[in-house]
Amino acid sequence: MGEVRADVQGQADAGWEGVLDAFAEGQAGDAGAAQLTVYDHGRPVVDAWSAARHPGPRPFGPESVSVLMSVTKGLLAVCAHLLSERGALDVDAPVAQYWPEYAVNGKEGTTVAHLLTHSAGLPAFTGDPADAVGTDLLDWDACVAGLAAAAPVWQPGTACSYHALTYGHLVGEVVRRVTGVGVGAYFAAEVAAPLELDLWIGLPPEEEHRFVPQHSPTPPPTRDRIAMMLKAVGLHDDRPARSLMASFAELSAVTAAFDSRAGRAAVIPAAGGIGNARSLARLYASLIGHVAGTRLLSPLTVDRARTPRTDHLPPPAPVRRPANADPARFGLGFELPRSGLPMLGEGSFGHAGAGGRLGMAHPESGLAVGYTCTEMTWDAAGGPDPRWLPWTRAIHQAAGLPAGR
Repeated sequence: MGEVRADVQGQADAGWEGVLDAFAEGQAGDAGAAQLTVYDHGRPVVDAWSAARHPGPRPFGPESVSVLMSVTKGLLAVCAHLLSERGALDVDAPVAQYWPEYAVNGKEGTTVAHLLTHSAGLPAFTGDPADAVGTDLLDWDACVAGLAAAAPVWQPGTACSYHALTYGHLVGEVVRRVTGVGVGAYFAAEVAAPLELDLWIGLPPEEEHRFVPQHSPTPPPTRDRIAMMLKAVGLHDDRPARSLMASFAELSAVTAAFDSRAGRAAVIPAAGGIGNARSLARLYASLIGHVAGTRLLSPLTVDRARTPRTDHLPPPAPVRRPANADPARFGLGFELPRSGLPMLGEGSFGHAGAGGRLGMAHPESGLAVGYTCTEMTWDAAGGPDPRWLPWTRAIHQAAGLPAGR
């Protein structure tokens, strides 16, 4: 093995050294910092970070924490599955069983599983992108009250379209109703504390000194660009189009809010998780095996979580899915492999986040991975993040997995 590039620091167990070089290769064109941690059957075998191009005023290292974006959805899914495994939550039950106010305006039959699979028909808090600007996305009570009163854009369970921010409040409010505490507090007590994770849904003030903000070399998509994208799939000035445009606007607004202390402290369980790669990999490792004596979910629960739930669902009418489209695939709260998100092959589960973040596990191989980065790219081109490809291949090689698994 050649010498590891100077802009990457860290260590790897024997046989895993190639992942360090591959990580350096993937970061070669990245203008920000990044972290990569790999677990193999419950123990860390790779722990690396790259900070040579980090532009921020705060130093960046292995214990730095940053915004996870939609990787946070996986953290929330873990909470739901813990409650399900403990008999406190039935994912096939109506949402109204736990959240009675939700059973209005055509949502009476919506199940918790519909929330977890982005098929609930509420992809935005508002029905118009102009309204999204004035929505206080940091006000939990107002956001969930609006969702409870809303009419779905499509009949729940009949179509699937990504709920970029509303996923967190929908599932998170069910968790709050079941447990009596906010999802940030539940995650901290039941998930992060037993595993000693540096992961939060709502960053405590005493951890602010470790936070490194993200930066973006490009602005988020403009409203005109989003409108063009929607027209390309058959949406014009109709309710589905306005709702999806509002979803884009809300995501852009909340991303900007993470630059503030109020935004980082807020509970935004679809995008506002904050942590590092070490803890992200440790979390996923604990879902598929024991880590320091702790396993969070049983194999049966994990198998149910990663069973495909949306492969048969079309996009909401009148959306036309292009022939070469690579639609997202969901289990119960987790993303599943597809060509644009190959993960570690079939059987993997996890969640990616805007800008390239990624947490995932593969039970059959015993592998779990956490990857974080500070460069917030707004790239809608599709396909896997080019930074992932070198180290994903190297992990396959080190673990003895068939190439392209």
